[in-house]
Amino acid sequence: MTSLAQWQQQGQTFTFNGHEIFYLTQGDTHKPPLVLIHGFPTCSWDWAKITPELSEHFYIITLDMLGFGFSDKPNQNYSIFEQADVFDALLSKLDVQQYHLLAHDYGDTVAQEMMAQQLENDLAFRIESLHLLNGGLFPETHRALSIQKLLLSPIGGLLIRFLNKNAIRKSMHNIFGPNTPPSDQEINDFWILISTNNGHQHMHLLLDYMKQRKQYRERWVSALQNANAPLRLTAGMADPISGAHMVARYKQLIPNADVIELDQIGHYPQIESAEAVVNSITSFLGR
Repeated sequence: MTSLAQWQQQGQTFTFNGHEIFYLTQGDTHKPPLVLIHGFPTCSWDWAKITPELSEHFYIITLDMLGFGFSDKPNQNYSIFEQADVFDALLSKLDVQQYHLLAHDYGDTVAQEMMAQQLENDLAFRIESLHLLNGGLFPETHRALSIQKLLLSPIGGLLIRFLNKNAIRKSMHNIFGPNTPPSDQEINDFWILISTNNGHQHMHLLLDYMKQRKQYRERWVSALQNANAPLRLTAGMADPISGAHMVARYKQLIPNADVIELDQIGHYPQIESAEAVVNSITSFLGR
C-alpha cells in the first residue's frame, strides 16, 4: 500500500477560487476515467488500498476537497455545492468528458449533487455510472456520532479546541467493523491529514453538511431515484452510522436496488475490506 508520504509526493495542486487543492491521478489516461470522492473527516488517501489495482483498469482521478487533507482549509462556511464545483474544475482542467464515479460518506452527498446537476442538463461532463459506499444518503437514517452532534451545536466552536488524536482514535474505533479495527499507523495518518493546515480547528464548519442533507433531501434523494446512469451501493453492514439500517432504506426507496452487502465490515469498507470493494467495483463496471 502507498504510504501517506508517497501519496502526497505523487500528488499535485491546482487553484480553485484562490485556494490550493491537492489532487492525484494514477493509471493510463487512455483508460476509462474513474473519479473517487472521499468522505469526512479524512481525504483522498482513504482510497490508497484500492487504487493500485483499480489503476490497472481505469484512469484514477481523486482530490482532497476544500477543507480536507492536503488542500487549503479556510475558516469559512463549507457547501456541498462548492465541493461539486471543485470536482468540475479539476475535470475541466484534465479535459475529462465522461467518467465513472465512486464515492464514500460525505462524498456520497457530493456525488448526489453532481447527479442532480446531470439530470438538469447542467453538468459539463457525463457520469456514466455511480458507485456508492457507506454514507448518509438519507438524513432520516444517518446516525451521527455524539462528537459530531456536539461540534455541530452552537458550542461547537468552543469544543473544537479540545479535539485531538485520542478523540479521533475513539471515534474511528467506534465506526470500524468489530474484526477490522484501524491500526495505530492509520490513526496517526488520519490525524496528520485532519490537522494539516490547522484543519482540526475547522471541522465544526465542515459538519454543516448534515444540515444541508436535511435542507436538500428531496433534491439529493431524487437524484438517486431518477438517476440516468447505473447505480450500485456497496455497504459495510456493521457501520453504526450508515450500515444495515441505511441499506434497508435504500432498498425501499431506490428502484431495482443493486446492493452488495459486506457483513462485519464497518464505515470504511475500502480500508477494512479492500479486496471485496475492488471486486465489487470491477464487476459492476465490467458489466
